[in-house]
Amino acid sequence: MTEGGKLIIFSAPSGSGKTTIVKHLLNQPELNLAFSISATSRPRRGKEKNGVNYYFMSVSQFKRHIKDGDFLEWEEVYRDNFYGTLKSEVERLWAEGKNVIFDIDVSGGLRIKKKFPEKTLAVFVKPPSVDELKIRLKKRSTESDDKINMRIAKASVELATAPQFDKIIKNYDLDVALDEAHKLVADFVGVEMPPKED
Repeated sequence: MTEGGKLIIFSAPSGSGKTTIVKHLLNQPELNLAFSISATSRPRRGKEKNGVNYYFMSVSQFKRHIKDGDFLEWEEVYRDNFYGTLKSEVERLWAEGKNVIFDIDVSGGLRIKKKFPEKTLAVFVKPPSVDELKIRLKKRSTESDDKINMRIAKASVELATAPQFDKIIKNYDLDVALDEAHKLVADFVGVEMPPKED
């Protein structure tokens, strides 16, 4: 892979608010960020679009990409439910002169950090509590209780990996978390934070 800009990883259990934080950062032009779209073998949900939300592929397509070494990282999150980061996606964004931001699961985030230790900022977003996570996931009402329980069980394991990340942001108050994330990333990419409007 050709070397390019910086890599910024946000990982967290489902429902911690990492996607909200990443969207906020993408709207800060001075950070020069572009979102790395993950590949997945899971079916689309709702209005999701290929090449916008994810690169959707069949299980056999995904396995072929694994065999060909096309992924920077990948994982079978649930049975036949693969997620991964294509090398070509990161190279595409680097070619545009961007810093690349990821919203990916814990093990994927740590794998990228291992491959590019000098260029990567890995941030773990911590929810107030596992109970609060459960409430947030239920509010989404996109998944069955079984799926939610599966995510909660996974969350406990993921929370144990937090110390392996460069920084931990506690998302107890979203505005504070957004501000903290903005400062962290601005520091890492070496830009001044714009003055706050009153």
